[in-house]
Amino acid sequence: MSSGRLDPEARSRARETQRRLGRASRAARAQIGATVALGLVATVLIVAQATLLAHVVVDAFLGGASLADLVPQLAAVLGVSLARGAVDFGFEASGRAGAARVMADLRSRLVRHLLLERPGALSGERSGELAAASVHGVDALEAYYARYLPQAVLAALAPIAILAWTIPRDWEAAAILAVTAPLVPIFMVLIGRLAEAATRRRYRRLARLSSRFLDLVGGLETLRANGRAAAQAESIAAAGESYRRETMATLRIGFLSALVLELLAMIGVALVAATVGIQLAEGSLGLTAGLTVLILAPEVYMPLRRLGSEFHAASDAMAAAEAIFEVLDRPGAVAVPGSADAATRPGEAEDPVGSTPARPRPAPDPALAPIVLSGVTFTHAGRESVLDGVDLELRPRETVALVGPSGGGKSTLLSLLLRLADPDAGTISCGGVDLREVDPAAWHRRLAWVPQRPTIFAGTVAENIALGRPEASRAEIERAAHEAMLAPVLELLPDGLDTRVGEDARRLSAGQAQRVGLARAFLLDAPLVLLDEPTAHLDAATEREVVAAIDRLCAERTALIVAHREAAIRGADRVLVLRHGRIAPAPMSMGRKPAYMSGFRPIDAEVRV
Repeated sequence: MSSGRLDPEARSRARETQRRLGRASRAARAQIGATVALGLVATVLIVAQATLLAHVVVDAFLGGASLADLVPQLAAVLGVSLARGAVDFGFEASGRAGAARVMADLRSRLVRHLLLERPGALSGERSGELAAASVHGVDALEAYYARYLPQAVLAALAPIAILAWTIPRDWEAAAILAVTAPLVPIFMVLIGRLAEAATRRRYRRLARLSSRFLDLVGGLETLRANGRAAAQAESIAAAGESYRRETMATLRIGFLSALVLELLAMIGVALVAATVGIQLAEGSLGLTAGLTVLILAPEVYMPLRRLGSEFHAASDAMAAAEAIFEVLDRPGAVAVPGSADAATRPGEAEDPVGSTPARPRPAPDPALAPIVLSGVTFTHAGRESVLDGVDLELRPRETVALVGPSGGGKSTLLSLLLRLADPDAGTISCGGVDLREVDPAAWHRRLAWVPQRPTIFAGTVAENIALGRPEASRAEIERAAHEAMLAPVLELLPDGLDTRVGEDARRLSAGQAQRVGLARAFLLDAPLVLLDEPTAHLDAATEREVVAAIDRLCAERTALIVAHREAAIRGADRVLVLRHGRIAPAPMSMGRKPAYMSGFRPIDAEVRV
């Protein structure tokens, strides 16, 4: 059973997280400045309201003042109360605005890091934990920036201001407040330390639950086919129960801390009340001053108690922030010129391949210059080298087919050309420009990619075709659909191009989805085309139609086709074999079936297919 305390390494990590959260708050510097200013104004209004109320009570009950005489004072009390309400509203609104700015900045950094710097590495990530960090994790920071930090400002200002006002009027009560008030944050921190480990365990349970649930949803058909759906439901129930227990344990600590803080505040106010009462009885303290001190005493503890109640929200935010920064600290798979996140972080090794320029170079045009891979080596994490010193030249307007055994690195090579990852060694250049010096987004505009299984997003067929060019006209979309042999499919759909497809509507078959992917490539009209197993999972008739569309797509463009099936590469200018991490020309055919499609016999000469 864990003691609930953090080890020194975890505590050091927590301090570093706090510093990084402070640096992240620079995005909301104006809002935080407004929060501090409003906190000062709120503190002044608290003292003014207490003083006015004390004067009203004394004048009404002991001074014999009539209601008419009290109207100016009551109006002043009302004005101060309204002003205090407005300041409290502005105080909270400013905190929430600042939180929204910081959350938007962190989400932007997460998205940029995951989609631009680590796009090819996402397949190795645990999607549930990424979802927990990007959604729940960032949301948890709202309480830290919107409530905890503003309350910390008020907790630092209000007690000091009230003590400064109280000391010249009643030093005995001020001494009691000065001694008892610090006990609230002290106990808050002591109990908070007990809650930190529980909070982190709860967040880890949530991340595991998210991962398990996403895995279950993704493999639901397989589980049902193998009769394991019920067992997985029990597994999810067990994970949910574990998360419930961790949550309840954290809440118990939270309720305990609330009880302790309330008790300390009650004892402190009671001691002040007793001291003021004795002084009033002895005549050593004026009634107005004594009454003002009594009204202000709870105001000393109020911001501290609220800070204590928000301390647990801050603990949740700290656990979430550690997960967020852990994602951001993972080294980028793709160099992004000019990106602050792409810079080498303290403690990390320098990039073994090279550094990135402060400004990106213009994206070269594959239609005008060859793409050259020189000594390219790449290794997936935890695996042997996939590519080992690959040399390859893709000449302008040339179609090259790449074949080889499964797992040989063909898709990895495509990922490198797509700038979804950068090579561990060697260079990929176009027209003499190293692609690491080019903004990935600018390079992506130079190419069209047709994956083995094109993703169909929720929307219409037209919206799916126009994914890469949302500004495309209807005529351009129709022309791309026609070129991709999608017209016969559209005739079978109820609304043609306007038919809604995707997860929430009609599902497309593998062949239909493949034609949508080809239509996207036709619409982009990019000079470089990359195709990954474009005819996989297709029947013979559909394959012939798709191959005809591929031939039209690759005509007059630089193209690289990765394939296992012979039909997809018949129109290629060159056929190369990728085996054991190296590229060689395809061997000559020794029979009806080309040798590179069966057994990889010794290489004799390059062939034209």
